[in-house]
Amino acid sequence: MQPYHGVDFYRLDEFLSEEERSVRDTVRNFVEQRFMPAVRAHHAAGTLPREIGPQLGELGLLGPSVQGPGCAGLSATLYGLICRELERGDSGLRSFASVQGSLVMWPISVYGTEAQQRRWLPELAAGRSIGCFGLTEVGHGSDPGGMETVAARDGADWILTGNKMWITNANHADIALIWARTPEGIGGFLVERDRQGFSTTPVRGKWSLRASDTGELVLDAVRVPDANRLPGARGLRAPLSCLNEARYGIAWGAVGAAAECYRVALEYALARQQFERPIASFQLVQAKLVDMLTEITKGQALAHQLGRLKDRGINETPLVSLAKRNNVAMALEVARAAREILGAAGITDEWPVGRHLTNLESVKTYEGTHEIHTLIVGAEITGLPAYRG
Repeated sequence: MQPYHGVDFYRLDEFLSEEERSVRDTVRNFVEQRFMPAVRAHHAAGTLPREIGPQLGELGLLGPSVQGPGCAGLSATLYGLICRELERGDSGLRSFASVQGSLVMWPISVYGTEAQQRRWLPELAAGRSIGCFGLTEVGHGSDPGGMETVAARDGADWILTGNKMWITNANHADIALIWARTPEGIGGFLVERDRQGFSTTPVRGKWSLRASDTGELVLDAVRVPDANRLPGARGLRAPLSCLNEARYGIAWGAVGAAAECYRVALEYALARQQFERPIASFQLVQAKLVDMLTEITKGQALAHQLGRLKDRGINETPLVSLAKRNNVAMALEVARAAREILGAAGITDEWPVGRHLTNLESVKTYEGTHEIHTLIVGAEITGLPAYRG
């Protein structure tokens, strides 16, 4: 395959600053040279190596837009560009960085104490410690407010009891941010792996996000001090605000997955000969490629504008929801079209298209399903929240 120079039909990258282009190229080179050669084996084995944390941390790619000790404090647009390039490698790679930065570091920086920030942010930013985000439960996905995990006061401590499911980074995590029901409402607690009663179990047999650590968190009367509670996180709005940060990264990341599928399909169509002609010369194949490029370009424009708005302090949930639902659905359709162009080759792991296709099936439903994001935008434009009973 040819060296990757990006998919940028409308020259949006010309509006990037020198710093933004430099960071983009750094991440692109890391993905191309250090991650791509290994991802096929990790996908087959169902693994993502723990050493990916320090590797990303060394490049400043963990929580790059987080403000706090040891954090780079870069722009939202830069964070988006990082997510785009990481997910071009694999959704599991972007998920790892997204959970670490948006779902663990960001809430510590916003809702945590200075002591919590000094203790954890430098370690998480460097990848020396890994974090996970414990919100989803088996019976409570789209309705996290119904969570059954509870935190009960016991003197100066809290006792946490419950289970969390489908948790990225679960089995590698040194620290888990657990959301639990308290007498005062939903609260967030930092739970170290070595706490008695805390355990994790890997999810086996995944068809999707195989190069990702997914597991169940079990909290069997886990005792944590009040110093481990995030004092600023009160009510369901706190974990939902974390998800909004992560969904922003997904809106960018999905464009990266789509761009890689388009690139592979275009190169394959130019090389593949049928009836003594490259299949790229046939009208129906060109129509597929043009449709793919058009939708990618529209998704890029959404992501870029969303990033610029966020950099201006405009961080409205419906804006993020619209971009997430559009760009992931777009990427999934692009991956399906690429698979069709590759024919039988598209279902083998020799090519990345099938891997992206199955990954995106999960990305479409996690951190807010396509339908939930539809209803968030619907509520915004009508003033009528259809997702409430």
